[in-house]
Amino acid sequence: MAVKVERIKLGSQGLEVSKLGLGCMGMSAYYGGPKPEPEMISLIHHVIDSGVTFLDTSDVYGPHTNEILLGKALKGGRREKVQIATNFAITHKDGKMEVRGDPAYVRASCEASLKRLEIDCIDLYYIHRIDIRVPIEVTMGELKKLVEEGKIKYIGVSEACASTIRRAHAIHPITAVQNEWSLWSRDLEEEIVLFVLF
Repeated sequence: MAVKVERIKLGSQGLEVSKLGLGCMGMSAYYGGPKPEPEMISLIHHVIDSGVTFLDTSDVYGPHTNEILLGKALKGGRREKVQIATNFAITHKDGKMEVRGDPAYVRASCEASLKRLEIDCIDLYYIHRIDIRVPIEVTMGELKKLVEEGKIKYIGVSEACASTIRRAHAIHPITAVQNEWSLWSRDLEEEIVLFVLF
């Protein structure tokens, strides 16, 4: 019996995805060791064949290996069936996490993700964390250029406060906001949920 996965629009710029998505992080990092590549590719194929089209990854997962895995899984005509979201901004230097949002890093990260994913354009490109040393307007300015160049279609922000989201949106429309919202983390209800919904 075929299962129909409903679709939903994100933001107001036209991105449409399946209501269910596949977060690919655990295939390559954080929840135990990396899983066998053939099994993960088979899983991704099954998910796509079941009607799920929204696939989420990041350059930091692995690092890099999750995007490579997804690129391999999307060969053979599957790329045209999905919307890919990936993230940038988190890097590790001398064993410590560093967040970068400077224009040179934004561009280099995008180019590297495109190469690893083996695609020409990223559907939704998230700022994974906000670099507080670089004005968000500067980071967004480079992302806007990447949209204009056809390297990304839509922009998202992750773990940002309401004022940062507003400032980013003033430079270029934000299509998606990704923050923890759980039983333990409710603070975004005060500003962000209301801002996004209304």
